Amino acid sequence: MKKWISIPFWSDTLERAVRTAAQAALGVVGAGAIGVLDVAWPLVGSVAGLAAVVSLLTSFAGGAVGDPGTAGFVTTRTPVRR
Repeated sequence: MKKWISIPFWSDTLERAVRTAAQAALGVVGAGAIGVLDVAWPLVGSVAGLAAVVSLLTSFAGGAVGDPGTAGFVTTRTPVRR
């Protein structure tokens, strides 16, 4: 529960939600619109909003496990060896 009240958790969570919403919006906009006026903006907003909510719920689900400094599920980060 402490993890959910930390600034790093919320910073990570909001970054993920905004990134997910932007990706979903780009997917809907690029799916068939030819010009700016051809885009179904209410649909774009709806899909992006739902994607952001799902991202938030995923972060909350990961809040009980994983690294206490992030919203992720991973407990340790292994450096890549070259």
